[in-house]
Amino acid sequence: MPRPRRDSEILPAKERLENAFWTLLADRPFKKITVTDVVHEARVNRNSFYYHFSGLPELADSAIMYELNRLPVPPVPDSHDDPLMIWHTFCSSMVSTPENIRHIDHLALLTSEHSTRELVDSLRDFLRLTLLSLLDETPNSITNTKRVLLDFAVGGILSLLAHWPETRHTVTLREVQNRDVAVLAMGLYVSMSRQDTNGFWERLYLDSTRYGGKESTTAGLEAYRI
Repeated sequence: MPRPRRDSEILPAKERLENAFWTLLADRPFKKITVTDVVHEARVNRNSFYYHFSGLPELADSAIMYELNRLPVPPVPDSHDDPLMIWHTFCSSMVSTPENIRHIDHLALLTSEHSTRELVDSLRDFLRLTLLSLLDETPNSITNTKRVLLDFAVGGILSLLAHWPETRHTVTLREVQNRDVAVLAMGLYVSMSRQDTNGFWERLYLDSTRYGGKESTTAGLEAYRI
C-alpha cells in the first residue's frame, strides 16, 4: 500500500493553480485554456480557483510574477565593484539550479506561439516594474533617457526568451559571459541606475591594460573624457 502523503508534502492550492497554468500553456494555446482545464490539472475545485483568482488573466499575472520574483537579480554595482565580475556571477547563478532553468522555461512560454499579445504585454510590464524596483526608480521618477534604456533592456530580455527554446541546449556559459556581452549588458544596467557611469567606464578601460597595455588604456580614457 502506498504511503499516505503528509500535508506538508502537498503544495498550496494557489501554487498548484499557477503550476497548472504553465503545464497547460506548454500544451496548448492560452485562448484554448479554460478554468475547468486548470482546476482539473491542479486537482482543486472551482471554488478554490475563484477564491484566489477572478479569472484566467489574474492567474496568468500571478504566475508570471511568481517566476520573476524567484530568479536571481544582479546588484547595481557601486564604484568599488567590478561590473564584469558581477555579470559573470549573475550569469552563473541564473543557470546554477534546475529550478532557475524551469523559471526561464516558463517565462519563455510567454513568447511562444501558445501565448497572446495580452500575456506578452503583462510580461513586459512586470519586467519594467522589476527593473524599476532594482534601480530604485518609479514610472514617474525615471528620466526620458533612462526610459529609452529601460525599453531597450526589456525588449532585449523578451528577445532572449523568444530564442531560449532553441538555444538553451546549445549556448554555453562562456559565450554568455563573453567580455563584449558583459560590457554591453552591464553598461546598459549601470547607465539606467543612479550610479556615476564614469566609474564603470574607467574601470573597464583600466582593465584593458591586461590586453592593450598602459598607453592604449590612457588613450581610451582620454577619448572617453572628450
